[in-house]
Amino acid sequence: MDQLKSGVDALFILLGAIMILAMHAGFAFLELGTVREKNQVNALVKILVDFSVSTIAYFFIGYSIAYGVNFWSSADVLAQKSGYELVKFFFLLTFAAAIPAIISGGIAERSKFNPQLIATFVLVGLVYPFFEGIAWNPEHPLGIQTWIKATTGEEFHDFAGSVVVHAMGGWIALPAVLLLGARRGRYRKDGAIAAHPPSNVPFLALGAWILTVGWFGFNVMSAQTIDKISGLVAMNSLMAMVGGTLAGWFVGKNDAGFSYNGPLAGLVAVCAGSDLMHPLGALVVGLVAGALFVIVFTKEQNRWKIDDVLGVWPLHGLCGVWGGIAAGIFGQKLFGGIGGVSLTAQLIGTGLGVSIALVGGFAVYGAIRATIGLRMDPEDEHAGADLSIHHVSATPGTESSW
Repeated sequence: MDQLKSGVDALFILLGAIMILAMHAGFAFLELGTVREKNQVNALVKILVDFSVSTIAYFFIGYSIAYGVNFWSSADVLAQKSGYELVKFFFLLTFAAAIPAIISGGIAERSKFNPQLIATFVLVGLVYPFFEGIAWNPEHPLGIQTWIKATTGEEFHDFAGSVVVHAMGGWIALPAVLLLGARRGRYRKDGAIAAHPPSNVPFLALGAWILTVGWFGFNVMSAQTIDKISGLVAMNSLMAMVGGTLAGWFVGKNDAGFSYNGPLAGLVAVCAGSDLMHPLGALVVGLVAGALFVIVFTKEQNRWKIDDVLGVWPLHGLCGVWGGIAAGIFGQKLFGGIGGVSLTAQLIGTGLGVSIALVGGFAVYGAIRATIGLRMDPEDEHAGADLSIHHVSATPGTESSW
């Protein structure tokens, strides 16, 4: 029976890893559909290569920092328990690799390719796993969760990564976007703003749909073993997705981009407390997240002139923070939740995650900008990353020289 249990658990978490791996295609198509046509190939290549660099960084460095586990044993040892520990690494890797995938959307259309790969290696190898271990490793040597519990009565709770993954990614991206500066011509000296509408709404929608479907693996399979699976997580994910969609559509005044980013906002926010909330609470969380994204993205672009191309700071950074806080509200029995969560603990853990992300983001991207540079040359940026970096456009058959 133990062997059967191990096999079922390994299959369970492997399916989750595969679903989240597919989400990276969603990241790619969401970015492809949002950026201008001259940068579409770059979006596709960047997400794939970033994932590969993330794998190397997490395998050799990051996973050991987070959990104190390495893979230097012989293959027969690694294959014990149906290789469960190996597929658990695969599962958690897909979370870690979401960090550069999130950042990619914010720095699109003007960032150099190879320096971003260096940033990916450092972030996934050092910065992200440092906070991941604090939040998710019960035996972490710093014992911060123990201190939080002693102080507030409960540990910081983040079931599927509202803060650990999404807020970290969004708040690391913010320094990168600020240090890069806006795309050339985006904000003019006379105060005018050059509109850059999505280049391909069908691909944007495809990316959002892939992410949305994969998210049910992201959330439900964060249980990590079959005996801990909960239909409550699936239902709460569904309700938050729907709430985010409706809020994005309504507050965004029927805009297609907001309508398709709405479900992503809701799903980002529900991750933390999806195992605790009542479905009605999850619906409210999604509604707030969808509205939050539209309102802040609009201000970010038009009033604050922060050229965050896909809005990754409001979508992942702010909605992730809202999710961490919301778990401490709607997870309470007072609001129909299961309980066992403290709002104070959520505030402490969320604030710590944001702080680490900001310090890490400014340190990594600041060092790269000061040494090898972050930004493409003006000529290359004008020509587009597709031709400048990859030497091919998304539709070469339509070129006049074909």
